[in-house]
Amino acid sequence: MKVRFTPSARTQFLAALVYIYRDNPTAAGAFRLKAEKALSRLQRFPRSGRTLPEFPDLPFREVIVAPYRFFYRVKGNTVWIVAVWHGAQLPEEPHEGENA
Repeated sequence: MKVRFTPSARTQFLAALVYIYRDNPTAAGAFRLKAEKALSRLQRFPRSGRTLPEFPDLPFREVIVAPYRFFYRVKGNTVWIVAVWHGAQLPEEPHEGENA
């Protein structure tokens, strides 16, 4: 199983890293490593994330790496990260994205 970001999710993740980095470069590095570790678990356990409480009927799941939520969908042999939102944001309904 591969874990990949859609272009929009990658942009959101990088924006989160930049935002954290401005205040605390060390925290940004730690968050990146924590996110990579959490997302790499999806390679072996792709359905381990919870369903989205706001959209339980959609085929998306999430992994929380506080304070961010990583929304994803399993499609074939790929876990597509489709969005990255701060936990304080109200998420919009996720969609497949450009590549997923």
